Amino acid sequence: MAEYVVGKAVVDKKTKRLIQRAKPGDIAVLYHRDVDEVAARQLVKAKVRGIVNFQPSISGRFLNQGPEILLDAGKIVVDVPNESLFDLIQEGDLIKIKADGDIIVNGKFFCKGVLINKEFIKIKYEEARANYEREIERFAINTLEYIKREKEILSSDYAVPRLKTDMSKKHVLVVVRGKDYREDILALKSYIEEIKPILIGVDGGADALLEFGLKPHIIVGDMDSISDRGLKCGAEIVVHAYPDGRAPGLDRVKQLGLEYKVMAVAGTSEDAALLLAYHSGADLIVAVGTHTNAVDFLEKGRQGMASTFLVRLKVGHVLIDAKGVNKLYRSRIKRNYLAALLASAVFPLLIISAASPVVRHLIRLFLIRVRMMIGFF
Repeated sequence: MAEYVVGKAVVDKKTKRLIQRAKPGDIAVLYHRDVDEVAARQLVKAKVRGIVNFQPSISGRFLNQGPEILLDAGKIVVDVPNESLFDLIQEGDLIKIKADGDIIVNGKFFCKGVLINKEFIKIKYEEARANYEREIERFAINTLEYIKREKEILSSDYAVPRLKTDMSKKHVLVVVRGKDYREDILALKSYIEEIKPILIGVDGGADALLEFGLKPHIIVGDMDSISDRGLKCGAEIVVHAYPDGRAPGLDRVKQLGLEYKVMAVAGTSEDAALLLAYHSGADLIVAVGTHTNAVDFLEKGRQGMASTFLVRLKVGHVLIDAKGVNKLYRSRIKRNYLAALLASAVFPLLIISAASPVVRHLIRLFLIRVRMMIGFF
């Protein structure tokens, strides 16, 4: 590892917002407990040079893989135990992270940090394995408590906005920028091209679709992780609000001068997207990148998954979860298929060769090359 890394600070208590502003060579100043895999991969993609985190990057509560991903990508990660120092670093400050964990800000010693390394992560993984059953039990109890509060999801005691996009009796693909979303979208490429489902991007899921040249028909979310480009792509916008009417993402949409509808319902934005598709008459809902297990929710800082449980209980008969579909099957070219293909190509050439000595010579060279190639399969 280098003696130190230097870069300009990009600072935000919400990692999703920070990533939108991060530039190659920056030092990301986080306030992110238990850095999740998706956030880590986005930081790597943003090409930040180092990470200073004022929360534990890995606490040992559960197996979060974010810090390991950052180290594998060659990033230096330092945790600062004193979270009160976070507000003393400003956007654009020049930060130097030394190999011993010392942090220098604008040429002056700032504080001593805890350097995250493989050995530290190994210890925390062991703690997480020991804590797993206790964390799952706590998570399950919280989920049951939240179910009592959010049971209105089952009763449809919420308003569903009427949109221009017709989802009735159609397939709807709901994309969340979650784990393995890129691989899963690639695995579904043929399905998307053939069936042409209605595309719903949940917050940053809209940017995920645009990455693949797919324009979302609808965007649902609190708009804290989607780019301006995504919001301006021409999709219908549905701002997810809390049951009491508060909508954190509404101001941003208004500032951009965009038309929108509001959907006030308990739960996450991906829950709202699934309910929107369901109540709009979707024949089939295919979900990509959604959060479905305890670790997914713990990584996002949620202490239960009541709304997700209730939503899936309600829409499960029309829902297919395509998360991880890329791991089900990877096609390989079989020898007999290759042989049949080659035979079909060679046969007409053999007929032509009967009339030309030059062609016969070329065919012989070609067959020698084919035999050499097959030897390597």
